[in-house]
Amino acid sequence: MSVAVLFARSDSIYKTISGLDVFDLARDARTYKGELPVVAHPPCRAWGRLRAFAKPRPDEKMLACFAIDTVRRVGGVLEHPASSSLWDTCGLPRPGSRSDDFGGWSIEVPQKWWGHKAEKNTWLYVVGCSPRDIPAIPLVLAQATHSVGLWSGRDRSRSLPDLPKSEREATPIAFATWLVDLASRCGAAA
Repeated sequence: MSVAVLFARSDSIYKTISGLDVFDLARDARTYKGELPVVAHPPCRAWGRLRAFAKPRPDEKMLACFAIDTVRRVGGVLEHPASSSLWDTCGLPRPGSRSDDFGGWSIEVPQKWWGHKAEKNTWLYVVGCSPRDIPAIPLVLAQATHSVGLWSGRDRSRSLPDLPKSEREATPIAFATWLVDLASRCGAAA
């Protein structure tokens, strides 16, 4: 095993990648005590832009805090939606800011660059490697073909087609592979 994946979906693409120790709901990522660097995808509905409408489980919000602690302990990357309130609540450095006391830094990337049909901007919190040591990031200038939701007030006739929830939440295989490569380059904070 080279990397542990925490908070994966039960139908996660990570389960098709060899060499990973994948923790989904059944395995409970909170039981992870290993030393492998991690890719952490903690639930985001309690932290995202629509959190006022979310109905997370009572313990769900704290899963992201566990993920941050684990990334800081063993190194790796935490993935969350762009503008997640997790950054302000937990004092994570925003994309473009200096690194924190754990050597952690953040970057914003659109998952479209790795094949997602929608723009789906994502913030990554990385501990254990410097920005210059990350894998090459693909650059895709083409427009997204889909939207992650039609919100009230938008002109539906000019909107992109909406993605079903399963596709909105899914991590493209190329992005998953890139995140694993990134995490494998990370070690515990000094």
